[in-house]
Amino acid sequence: MQFISLTRRRTERFSEEEFAPRLEAEAERARALYVAGFIRQIWHRGDVKGACLLWEAASEQEVREKLATLPLIAAGMLEVVSVVPLNPYLGFGPRNPER
Repeated sequence: MQFISLTRRRTERFSEEEFAPRLEAEAERARALYVAGFIRQIWHRGDVKGACLLWEAASEQEVREKLATLPLIAAGMLEVVSVVPLNPYLGFGPRNPER
């Protein structure tokens, strides 16, 4: 099953200087989750500092467990705004020829 998560940097509590030394560890953990098949895609958000991730997981709980392993989340510097389960869009599927 696929999920989308939105995260937001807690810039009201942490400065850019506090984020900077942790970003490589964050990227390394994201790469590991990508290689393991959990993360499918990542985008930087265009509205606030944070990210949008497309996940492949068995449950929302599994997504949240994997998110918790990201260093910025573990340090309380990144907020999980939402985790949303996705359902397939049926409009691209075959049409019933009898209709």
